[in-house]
Parts: sequence; C-alpha cells; structure tokens
Amino acid sequence: MVIIRPITPADLESLYDLATLASVGLTTLPKDRALLSKRIANSLASFKSIPEHPGPETYLLVLEDTDTGRIIGTSGITAKVGGYQPFYEYKIQTTVFESKTIDVRKEIPILNLYETHNGPGEVGTLFLHPDYRKDGNGRFLQLCRFLFVSEFPHAFETPIISEFRGVLDASGFSPFWDALGFHFFGIGFAEADRLSIINKKFIADLMPRHPIYIPLLPKSAQDVIGKPHPESERAVKNLAAEGFTFADMVDIFDAGPVYSCPRDEIRTVKQSQRAPIAAIWDDPISSPAYMVSTTTADFRATRSTLEVLPKGVRIPSCTARALGVTPGDAVRYVPFPP
Repeated sequence: MVIIRPITPADLESLYDLATLASVGLTTLPKDRALLSKRIANSLASFKSIPEHPGPETYLLVLEDTDTGRIIGTSGITAKVGGYQPFYEYKIQTTVFESKTIDVRKEIPILNLYETHNGPGEVGTLFLHPDYRKDGNGRFLQLCRFLFVSEFPHAFETPIISEFRGVLDASGFSPFWDALGFHFFGIGFAEADRLSIINKKFIADLMPRHPIYIPLLPKSAQDVIGKPHPESERAVKNLAAEGFTFADMVDIFDAGPVYSCPRDEIRTVKQSQRAPIAAIWDDPISSPAYMVSTTTADFRATRSTLEVLPKGVRIPSCTARALGVTPGDAVRYVPFPP
C-alpha cells in the first residue's frame, strides 16, 4: 500500500535522493540539501498552523510505500504565489498590424511579461521515482493534493495553477532560453533555473519588459512555446481531466505551459465528500477505487475501496491503519479516475 503524508525532517535524505533523479527544469526540487531542508521547514510551519486566509504557505507531501517504508515520490502546494518574491510568467497575446493603403492586416502573437505579488495558488514539485511509475501512483500523487484543498479551501487562493516543465533535451538545453533569455542574462538555462529558487531579484533586473514578437524568434524556439516536457505530458492530461485548461501563459525560462482552474471547480474539490467512519471491515470490500483522506492538518491519504452507508462509510481495516483513523472519525473521499 502507498500513503501520502506531510514531509518530516527525517525525510531529507530521501527527498535529496529523489532530487538527484530529477532532470533539469524541476525548479522546486533542487539537488541542494540546504534548500531542501528550508523547504521542509517551511512546510512544517504551514501544516502546524493552517491560516484562515491564503498567504505564503507551502505544503510538501511525500508518497510512502508502507511495505518498505521507502519514500517514492513528492508533491506540493503553494497557497499563494507572489508576496515578497514576485511571480513571473509570459502571457501569450495578440497584437494587430494593419495598413489600409496596401490592404494588409496581420495578427502577430507576442509574449508580454506578467508579474504578480498576489496569487494565484499553485500545485507543483511533482516527482515520482521511476520504479513506481505504474498502477496509478503518478495520478494519485498528483490528485491527492486536491483532497487537502477540499478540506481547507479558505487556505488556498483561487484560481490554482500548475506550471509544467518546458521542452529540454537530454543535456538540459532549452531552445527557448537559448533564443531569448540567454541574450539578456548571459548564463545557461540550468544556472538561471537554480538561481530563481534562491532569489528572483535578478529576473527583475535583467528580464526584458517590452513585448517579444514570437515570429522574430527562431523556429526551434517558436515550436516549443506552450509545449510540455515529454515526461510531463501524462500529468497535463491528468489535470485536464480535473478541469484545468491552458491559461495562455508560459514559463519565462523554458516556455513550458501554465494550466489553471478555479479552485472550487476542480473535479476532486467539487465531487469529494466528507463522512464519518461508520464501520471498519476486516474482509475485502468490493467497490471501485477511491482516494480517501483524513480531515485534519495531520493529513494522510491513500487509495482504497469503501462502502457508502446511510450514516457514513465502511472502510477496510488496512485503510484505517494507514490513515490512523477509528470509527467516528471523519474522512474525505472521491472516486479515483480509472
């Protein structure tokens, strides 16, 4: 069985091991123990005191194989991006050039720098160990976060976005960065990506503020604007099934797509239900698969069968043990997409 739970300081080395497996471009999972330790500390503080209104809180979860105790994946949620460090994206827009003299009208796509200090919420830091990319583990790791959002909606800004890695080659080369960002920053993509974790001020100092006319970029750069990294294509489809759509925004470094959905319109948020545990059953329960979670800040989630009863739900004893719940405790549940 696999469970989702909040990260702890004891998970640092396991998180670092996952980071060493991630390819370039997964900004929020750096190969740096000090930065990862800081992320863990921020997450601990966020879970300790979930606020009434969204702020800079970040919640980092890990996926654990209960049979081995091994940490096999991680995913995170940011309550509200921006704040002290602004959030940057490129908006894809259209400008019109027209001449009645020669009867020419052209609609030219452009990239406009977008900066905000006030939201939205964001899901990110999604990584699953390659050995476990099967049996729906990736989708569970991605979607379980919305059960937490369902339970504490007031703590998350709306809409919620997800920024996907853009197209890079095996060595981490980004055709978009090479065609645009490199000319202004003078450093490679991987270094710019690393520095953006530490302090985003250099972006404000060097990023061009004027519109970028997409047709003037090399075709290799144009072709990857809004395209996800091949490893992210399944994750994009999973979020599309949850109601997320392309937000006409892309990452300023690799032009990866940004998807967005109003918080309360996310499928899991809309369809999940809360109920007390009416019974715990030792025998197997025949039903479709559900995602089931606790309803406290000590968040736990797993996949399980369950039976909906008039006054609650009946769950298997193995699920109860994994979640640490007893009869009378409340759980939140939602069908797990096939």
